[in-house]
Amino acid sequence: MTPKPPLLARLNWYWIFQFTGWNIAAVLALLSLSFAPVTWPVIGVCWWGATSGLLLSMAWRRVLRRRGWINGRFAWQYVLPSLALMTLVQCVLAGLGYAVLQPFGPVTSLRWLPSALISWFGIFLVWTVLYSMIQSLRRASRFEAETLRLEVLAKDAELRALQAQVNPHFFFNSLNSVRALIYENQDAAANMVDQLAALMRHALQSGAHDTVPLADEWQAVQAYLAIEAIRFEERLRVTMEIEVGLDTVRIPPMALQTLVENAVKHGVEPSLAGSDIHISATRHDGLVRIAVSNTGVLRTQSGSTRVGLNNARKRLALALGTRATLALDQHGGCVHAVLQLPQP
Repeated sequence: MTPKPPLLARLNWYWIFQFTGWNIAAVLALLSLSFAPVTWPVIGVCWWGATSGLLLSMAWRRVLRRRGWINGRFAWQYVLPSLALMTLVQCVLAGLGYAVLQPFGPVTSLRWLPSALISWFGIFLVWTVLYSMIQSLRRASRFEAETLRLEVLAKDAELRALQAQVNPHFFFNSLNSVRALIYENQDAAANMVDQLAALMRHALQSGAHDTVPLADEWQAVQAYLAIEAIRFEERLRVTMEIEVGLDTVRIPPMALQTLVENAVKHGVEPSLAGSDIHISATRHDGLVRIAVSNTGVLRTQSGSTRVGLNNARKRLALALGTRATLALDQHGGCVHAVLQLPQP
């Protein structure tokens, strides 16, 4: 069930301000007549004028919305003459109230008209300016909300595009491995196809999400390493350890896979002796630390691997924010790729 918006957002502020404002105008009119006793006719003409002002302002609002005179630049050349006409109509209606209710007896003079024209013109001018300001604020708020919505859509599109770059890159390399193995060991090739199918299933399911549980990525990496173990045999030596309680940590799909693939490509593949690869997930200084290490030296990255690492960094920032980092360095005879993620 869709949650209700807050109470303040559900209120119709236009009518609240309308009724409040025109009642205040009636009270001020009553105070201006303090020289006379407060009688029902006196009260009546005050609220008569407020009611006619309310009705005229409602009609004026429709004109402004239809003509667009306060959208963008304020069309003073149309607004001011219209306010003058509306002031004249209001004075006629207010005068009709005095003629009908006769709070001070029959109306026999128009000496009140100049001051009434000035007062009502000022009231309608203030009303128009305030209404224009409120409309401008609403447009700015809607524009800001639309801008944020477009930013979210752009972020999502960029994230999907980056994921689309990683997944074909991985499967292209895996299919090359299957092709090479078919001529050497058909049973091993069949096993590799099974593992590849499991990876494809993971990639298709996780591709619809910004992040996936670390446990799912861990299984996908195990399937990938099973494929490469058939290809490299004893040259690929792997140890994996994950700290208890980190299974549910969220990471971008295929992010860990990219680091492991990089370790295999630049640690195992070029070495006749192979390489030791160690994969770990631990807590460290309030962050989740996922490390992939392989014996060897740090080579200048090129081609698809550079694309994979750059994409992994971008996807981390997009999916998890600036606290998520990816570092690649060499020390102790090993190359270390380290993901650091905010701890849930």
